[in-house]
Amino acid sequence: MDMTQVALIPGDGIGPEIAAAVRAIFEGAEAPVEFIEAQAGLGCVEKFGTGCPQETLDLIAEKGIALKGPTATPIGGGHKSVNVTIRKALDLYANVRPVRTLPGVETRYPGIDLIIVRENIEDTYGGIEHMQSADVAQCLRLITRPGCLKIARHAFRMMRTQQRKRLVCVQKANIMKLTDGLFLDVFREVAKEFPDVEAQEMLVDNCCMQLVTKPQQFDVLLLPNLFGDIVSDLAAGLVGGLGIAPGANIGDHCAVFEAVHGTAPDIAGKGLANPTALLQSSIAMLRHLGLLGHADRIQRGLVNALQSGVRTRDLGGKAGTLDFTEAVVREIQAIPLPEGDASAESPAKGSSEEAVPSSPKPRRKVLGFDIFVQHDGIPAMPATAGPFKLTMISNRGTKVFPGKAPNILLVDVHRCRYEPATTGAETTDSDVSNAIRELEKSCTWVHIEKLHSFNDKLGFGLAQGQSS
Repeated sequence: MDMTQVALIPGDGIGPEIAAAVRAIFEGAEAPVEFIEAQAGLGCVEKFGTGCPQETLDLIAEKGIALKGPTATPIGGGHKSVNVTIRKALDLYANVRPVRTLPGVETRYPGIDLIIVRENIEDTYGGIEHMQSADVAQCLRLITRPGCLKIARHAFRMMRTQQRKRLVCVQKANIMKLTDGLFLDVFREVAKEFPDVEAQEMLVDNCCMQLVTKPQQFDVLLLPNLFGDIVSDLAAGLVGGLGIAPGANIGDHCAVFEAVHGTAPDIAGKGLANPTALLQSSIAMLRHLGLLGHADRIQRGLVNALQSGVRTRDLGGKAGTLDFTEAVVREIQAIPLPEGDASAESPAKGSSEEAVPSSPKPRRKVLGFDIFVQHDGIPAMPATAGPFKLTMISNRGTKVFPGKAPNILLVDVHRCRYEPATTGAETTDSDVSNAIRELEKSCTWVHIEKLHSFNDKLGFGLAQGQSS
């Protein structure tokens, strides 16, 4: 069988040890994979000024497939996460994390077999943050219709290919009505294309509670980026921890499989690391490549080793990394080589999503603007500015004007909303610009958001305590 070349990023801390263990297991299993090493992590920051050199990104794009160990990001200094850099640079929009009870690993929750599908590019991971004042930090949470369509369609298609039945969209649309509301709306739209899939909805706080009371009820969960990150780690804890949790980052043109745990520098170089998470990620990689027989053989060898009592210390055993690796290889070699695996000459490079269709542009109308101003205490803003009138001032999302201000802690940045003085009046971008120039004579503004409607549907939220 032809060999498939796979980019291998050992990473930092215990990364090189567990990467070496996986290589040894693949060699012992005669898996048709040739690993080509690439660099990323702390060493690259010192050498190249970035945690992920362009050469590494180019290699992954060329091979279409990569296996990655844990990498560290320096704290402070403005360095970007290697994981986030790779996902964004290669548009790996789907983060897929299987969460399964592993035979031979004792947990409080037997019989778990669920998959978490997490949007991987947008949300707060856009990293768009600003200091509005010395006391007020802002993060822009971006959720887009094209991004939601891609991850929703990926999740629904995966339901069919893996013969899953129940897909739950997990979100907080009752509070974040526009961002999570868009994520949920798109999920509902795509669900109509897949009538054979049972599509359900659940708020993220309820989902977390349900996961730690009856996790066996879940099949597949679909989440935005931030919630998906948190829930996937919570779920991993139900089946033994991040030490056994695999992960995949999948795009239309390539895929990166990785251990989702950290670098564990406290045990690095001591021969104590557990390679199971990276090994399970590599097994998922083999399945992605169509090498199902080899994937099943290595999985059986891993399970047999665990059930025989060979476990690393984090799983309650005494085996070191080398002992565990050798035990897995012995178990694999007792299983016959697979017959009839598909050739790995042309690796599958993603989910083959078609281009996201463009939708008709909605009718947009300018309905005013929010101007964020810095001021100690509630600012005395002009009642009018051009064709706009002051309709609301809020502080940390709570209305403080008009009416009696509630007795709350005030910070020094206030949102002041100006809407057309004449109900239903048409206004323009020029009207907004001129009004801001007029207002800046009497205030120090730090941020501006235009207010729009789309097909007469409001494209902005109300403050707490604001009725309309």
